[in-house]
Amino acid sequence: MTFELLQFIEKYNDSAAGLFLVFLRVSGAMSLVPAFGDQMVPVRVKLVMAVMFTLVVYPAIAQTAYLPIDAGFGFIPIILSEIAVGLFFGLFLRMFILTLQMAGTMAAQSTSLSQIFGGSAGNDPQPAMAHLLVISGVALATLLGLHVHIANYLILTYGFVPAGEFPSSEIVAEIGISQITTAFASAFTLAAPFIIASLLYNVTLGIINRAMPQLMVAFVGAPAITAAGLALLMISSPLILSVWSATFLDFMSSPFGGTYE
Repeated sequence: MTFELLQFIEKYNDSAAGLFLVFLRVSGAMSLVPAFGDQMVPVRVKLVMAVMFTLVVYPAIAQTAYLPIDAGFGFIPIILSEIAVGLFFGLFLRMFILTLQMAGTMAAQSTSLSQIFGGSAGNDPQPAMAHLLVISGVALATLLGLHVHIANYLILTYGFVPAGEFPSSEIVAEIGISQITTAFASAFTLAAPFIIASLLYNVTLGIINRAMPQLMVAFVGAPAITAAGLALLMISSPLILSVWSATFLDFMSSPFGGTYE
């Protein structure tokens, strides 16, 4: 019995070590990915999801990825690097949620709804408009097969940073700056209808105030901008979410344009 157990351990030792390394990267990313890594999701559920994604990812990279195993304390740097790489790539998926939050905040502030309709999502206070966009975006992405795209994205990360290696400073700096810039630009683009409406509203209000100084334009304009903001949200939110979800899924299909593969 002992001999058979030793044979079994020797036979599957490499596979077990490979699964462990993949689990480290997947669990790091799983703590930040949308839907599965949200604060409202229990830790046990996140752990189970990390194990499930590990079983999906490992067969795809077992033959191509080099999984170095060192004895003793030499294994610690590999563990830390895999966790850091998982957090690194998971952060870029989380940025898409931050994009919706920034777009919703811009839209709420432009239409004077940020203080009137305050809300929260998890532990991060934000306007209700941003909360609505985030919840709707996550639900839409989940319906469009978010789990399949996340598994594909995790597999593609091994083309950028092989198992057991730490990402170079050039890749971290270039990709990080590029994705942060893209997130802010996308947030401004998604909130553009509300910003344009706010600009037209303030210009019109200024003209009316100059033409009729005795009229209290603020009392007339406040209900108008509130109603216009809610109507614009109802009209534009389907387009905002469709553009966001298409960009999000395209990114996971070809991370960073595939320029580093």
